[in-house]
Amino acid sequence: MRLGDILAADGVRVLSAAGSKKRLFQELAEMAAASCGLDAAVTAEALLAREGLGPTGVGNGVALPHARVPGAGTVRGFFVRLEKPLDFDAVDRQPVDLVFCLIAPPGAGVDHLKALALVSRTLREPAVCAKLRANADPAKLHAILTEAQVGAPAGLAPDADG
Repeated sequence: MRLGDILAADGVRVLSAAGSKKRLFQELAEMAAASCGLDAAVTAEALLAREGLGPTGVGNGVALPHARVPGAGTVRGFFVRLEKPLDFDAVDRQPVDLVFCLIAPPGAGVDHLKALALVSRTLREPAVCAKLRANADPAKLHAILTEAQVGAPAGLAPDADG
C-alpha cells in the first residue's frame, strides 16, 4: 500500500483556521462527502466518537483522526494543513497543524491498520513534515505525501506492490 492509493488529489486542503476539533472534523467530513459520496453528518459524528475514545494527536504537530464509516467503499485519506495550529490534546501537548484523516468501511480491518501505520510512519519523518509546513499549494502537498518513501516497520516486509 502506498499513500497514493488512499489519498486523492482532491483530498488535500490548506485551511486558514479551523477553530475547534469539531469544526475541523466537519471540514474533513465535507471533503469525504464531496470525494466519496459519504454523509457528512455521519462521518463527522464517527470522527468525534473515535476522538472521544482518546485524542489522535500523536505529537510533533501531527494528528491522525480516523473512523470507520458506513457507506465507505474502501480506505480513503484526507490531508489538511492548518495555517493556524489547533489544540488537539496531543501526547506532547503541542498544537497540531498537520492532520491526516483516514475513513474506512466498518469491515476494513487489516487494510485500515496498514493505512494508519503507513500514514504514521510517513508523518514521523521530520523532512516530510518540514516540506509540508513549507508549502501551501494543495497539489504540492499531495505530491510530497504521495512521493514520500518510508520503509516498512521492523520485522515486516513491504507489500508485494510496494
